[in-house]
Amino acid sequence: MALLKIIPQHWTSFFKLEINKPYFKALDIFLNNEKQIGKTFYPFFSDIFKALEITAFENIKVVIIGQDPYHGTGEANGLSFSVNKGEKIPPSLKYIFKELSSDILINSPSHGDLTKWAQQGVLLLNSILTVIANKPGSHQKKGWEQLTDKLIETISNEKENIVFILCGKYAQSKSVWINEQKHLVLKVPHPSPFSAHTGFLGSKPFSKTNAYLVEKGLAPIDWQLID
Repeated sequence: MALLKIIPQHWTSFFKLEINKPYFKALDIFLNNEKQIGKTFYPFFSDIFKALEITAFENIKVVIIGQDPYHGTGEANGLSFSVNKGEKIPPSLKYIFKELSSDILINSPSHGDLTKWAQQGVLLLNSILTVIANKPGSHQKKGWEQLTDKLIETISNEKENIVFILCGKYAQSKSVWINEQKHLVLKVPHPSPFSAHTGFLGSKPFSKTNAYLVEKGLAPIDWQLID
């Protein structure tokens, strides 16, 4: 299995329960076939599990769920909504930064790299972890959803006092895997240009997250991204 080679070591206990399931084997075969016939997909293969690589299970405080990676050249970096420094900030991320600035009164960064959030325990998880170049949604229903649904369910079952930020109807559909008695679930519109003005702007997810973490005796997230 090619995917076995890139599973972060501190997530092996989770994956060992999944790798022998039919959906996971089929997903691995599918991705190998895509590579062999020369299709370009994002993020780079080594970055598929980057969100898990940076944010260990024991360190998770917040989960921000996206749908699938950016499909433009050089955009996807393995963290939902994030792009590497030097890449143009995508429209949805611009609205995230606009709300961030309004919510907790910090300046919007000049780059879209959200690694600093991930390092503090913000799991930036896409539901689908790969996409064909310039074809959004092209790797839907290939097995990624089963893996990430199980991941969300495991976090909900085995941890307490996690903040789940569900942006848009797709992400909100994942709430069925979350025990809302144990965790804070923030359901807000998607920050895309089509829906940001229907309730995402003004939803204050960042200050609500930190207020909850502090209430539970946990350190808040430093949302400021250093340029």
